[in-house]
Amino acid sequence: MSRRFVTIWFRYLKTDWLSRRQPSLLHTPFILAAPHHGRMLITAANIIAEKENIYPGMVVADARAILPGLQVFDDKPGLAAELLKAFAEWCIRFGPLVAVDLPDGLILDSTGCSHLWGGEAAYLTEINKRFYANGYHIRMAMADTIGTAWAVARFGKENRIIEPGGQLHALLSLPPEALRLEAGVIERLHKLGLRQVKQFITMPRSALHRRFGEHTILRIDQATGMKEEWIQPVHVVVPYQERLPCLEPIVTATGIEIALQKLLETLCNRLHKEGKGLRQARFICYRVDNKIITIEIGTNRASHHINHLFKLFEEKLSTIEPDLGIELFVLEAPKTEDLSPMQEKIWEGICSLENIRLAELIDRVANKIGATHIHRYLPDEHYWPERSIKQASSLEEKTNTAWRNDKPRPAHLLAAPEYIDVAAPLPDYPPMLFRYKGKLHIIKKADGPERIEREWWIEEGLHRDYYAVEDEEGHRYWIFRSGHYDQEKTHQWFIHGFFA
Repeated sequence: MSRRFVTIWFRYLKTDWLSRRQPSLLHTPFILAAPHHGRMLITAANIIAEKENIYPGMVVADARAILPGLQVFDDKPGLAAELLKAFAEWCIRFGPLVAVDLPDGLILDSTGCSHLWGGEAAYLTEINKRFYANGYHIRMAMADTIGTAWAVARFGKENRIIEPGGQLHALLSLPPEALRLEAGVIERLHKLGLRQVKQFITMPRSALHRRFGEHTILRIDQATGMKEEWIQPVHVVVPYQERLPCLEPIVTATGIEIALQKLLETLCNRLHKEGKGLRQARFICYRVDNKIITIEIGTNRASHHINHLFKLFEEKLSTIEPDLGIELFVLEAPKTEDLSPMQEKIWEGICSLENIRLAELIDRVANKIGATHIHRYLPDEHYWPERSIKQASSLEEKTNTAWRNDKPRPAHLLAAPEYIDVAAPLPDYPPMLFRYKGKLHIIKKADGPERIEREWWIEEGLHRDYYAVEDEEGHRYWIFRSGHYDQEKTHQWFIHGFFA
C-alpha cells in the first residue's frame, strides 16, 4: 500500500478564530496587527479585508487609508501554534498521525484511513465539511508525498486528489513557491523568468545545485517522492493501539461498553499472539463536539485477560459523558511486558503470589482506591525495626531474607515511634498503664522485655526495651522504653506498633 498524505491549509486561521469568538465580525473587514520596528504591521486579514486589497505585511496606516472603516485588533503571540495544535489533536479522528505545519497548516498521514469514509473524495469532503461548520476556511489536497499535497492545497486550481504516482505531473504547472523553496531562491527563479516548476525541474542536477543550492534539490526530491519526508506527530502512536470509528455517533452507555469490548478483544488477541500483556491502557473517546475524554487503568502484572481488563475499565465508564455522541474510540497500551507462561496458568499456585487472580484482585482494588494506597513489604537485613522492612516495587520482586518469626512483631508498624505517658512500678517491669492520644489503656497482660540495640555502624543512640502488651479491651500493642531505667525518670516510653 502506497502512503497517502493530506495537507490542510487554513487560509484565514486567526481571523476565522476571532470571527467565531465575535460573530459581529463575520460581515466586517478587520485585521490583526503587531508592532515591528516601530510600525504596526498587518499579520492577518479576513476575507472581506482581502477583497479590498489589504494583505498581511502592509502597514496599518496604509490599510486604513485604503479602507477607513477597517477594524484593527492586536495579534496574540503564539496564537497560530496554539490553534494548530488543538486542531491536530482533533484531527486524530481522521488518522492517528497528525502534525502541525507552521504557520498555517496541518499534515495528516492518511494511509489506510480513507476507506473508512467511503473513499478519498468522501474523506476530504467530510474533513472540509466539519471545519466549515465550525467557521474555518480551508483548502486541502491528497497525494503520495507531503510536498505535492502541500503544493496543490495552496497553489492548485482544480483537482485536489492526486492519483498515486501522479505527483510530478501535478507539480509542473505550479509556481516555484509551491516547492517550499527559500525566499532568495524564489526571487532568483522569477528574475530568470522561471515562473513554473516545469521550466526548471528537468534541468541537470549539477546546474540546479550550482545555481540554487542543495535545499532546492531536496525539496524537488521530497515532492516527487525520490526522498522520503517525515512528520513529527502531535501524539506519537504507541505500537499497541486499536481504533474503532463509528458510522453514527454513540450516545448510550451500552454502546460505549460494546465498543470497549470489541477493542479489548482485538488488542488482547494481538498481545496473546505476541506473548505480551499490558501494564497500562488508555480508552480515548472523541466526541462530536470536539471534546476528548480519556480514562486509564493499570495492572500489577502484564495481562491480556479480556474480562479482567474490562472490569477495570467498567468502574470508570460512568465518568464518560457522550453528550451529542462519540464518533471514534481508541484503545492503546503505552506500556506492555512479555508474559511468562507461568502467568497464564491461572489455576496453579492458588495460595502464592504468582496466582494471577491475586494480581487481578489487587488491580480491581487499586482501580477503586488508587494504586498508591496498596503496598507490599519485604524483610530487610536490619535489626532496627524501622529498617527491618522495605517496600516492594511489584509482586514479582524477591528477597533472600526470611521474615523473622522467633519474636512477636506487630502487623502494623508505625513509620516513627510515638511518645506515650506510662506508669511502671520497677525496673524491667512492664508498665501498668499508658496514655496514647488522650486515651488511657490499662494493661492486663504483658510479655518482655526484648532488648534491641541500635545499629552503631549506621547511627549512635540508646537501645530499646520492647514489650508486647494487652489492654482491658483485648487490644495488643508494641511499646518500648528508650534507654536504661533510672530514678530521675529521664527515660521515655513510646508506642511503635499494633498487633492484629
